[in-house]
Amino acid sequence: MKYAENILETIGNTPLVKMNKLTVELPCLVLAKYETFNPGNSVKDRMALQIVEDAEEAGHLKPGGTIVEGTSGNTGMGLALAAIVKGYRLICVISDKQSQEKIDILKAMGAEVHVCPTDVAPEDPRSYYSTARRLAEEIPGAWYVNQYDNLSNTKAHFLSTGPEIWEQTDGKITHFVVGVGTGGTVSGVGKFLKSKNPDIKVWGVDTYGSVFKKYHETGIFDENEIYPYTTEGIGEDILPKNVNFDIIDGFTKVTDKDAALYTQRLAREEGFFLGNSAGAAIKGLLQLKDNFSEDDVVVVLFHDHGSRYVGKMFNEAWMRKQGFVE
Repeated sequence: MKYAENILETIGNTPLVKMNKLTVELPCLVLAKYETFNPGNSVKDRMALQIVEDAEEAGHLKPGGTIVEGTSGNTGMGLALAAIVKGYRLICVISDKQSQEKIDILKAMGAEVHVCPTDVAPEDPRSYYSTARRLAEEIPGAWYVNQYDNLSNTKAHFLSTGPEIWEQTDGKITHFVVGVGTGGTVSGVGKFLKSKNPDIKVWGVDTYGSVFKKYHETGIFDENEIYPYTTEGIGEDILPKNVNFDIIDGFTKVTDKDAALYTQRLAREEGFFLGNSAGAAIKGLLQLKDNFSEDDVVVVLFHDHGSRYVGKMFNEAWMRKQGFVE
């Protein structure tokens, strides 16, 4: 008989799916790394498990301990799976711009959820960064994950996602395109792929209101670049240690409106029911079309599932309220 010992053993080995309609004007083959096939429906399952196992090995996380993390939702889900199987308490701190579905799903998985304001500086005691750190310090036996600076995040993708993409494309991949948030995926996958073939190009997709693109191009952390945005899962107002800018060949920025509209189009034209960052990723890829030729094999990674955005990008009233549709 063939079966997994627990849900954690089903993480990884997600499929590559050819894109057909949205990429028809591109000369190259475009393949989607479809991460919603992970049990928590996102790429974050990979790093959540790696981070927990590394913390156990290092002695940071003791039996019966408490995991504390600031999350946009998906890392929290991955941590919830690990916490359930391994017997930990989980506290997730989330910003109020995230969808209600994400909050409800975390609660459904047994996590305690604290909601913090989005429009405050990272060092503000009300921010979800500061709140997560404070809770980890106050609660006995608690351990703060810190997915932004915990390099087990990048390690997970160097060990699993990168090798999968290399093997699935038979080493023919020429470009990797992905939305950048904590930086673990782009840095881990990019590092592995470039170790196999230094000519592979790694492109990051950023959002307006985030500092990544300008910092990559100028080395300047420009606070004038920072302002609120609705796109979820990508962009930052900090520089996470997991973002290895030396691995990334360039960034392209996508507007909130385009990210939302292309999230809808992925569902309606490709049958890809995906999250908001996927809309940004495919629009970013289309913006990069001049970089591709007919012999290229482009892999774009899609992070999470559309079920977490039913009240937002898949809700016409919300889309109208944002001014994204007439």
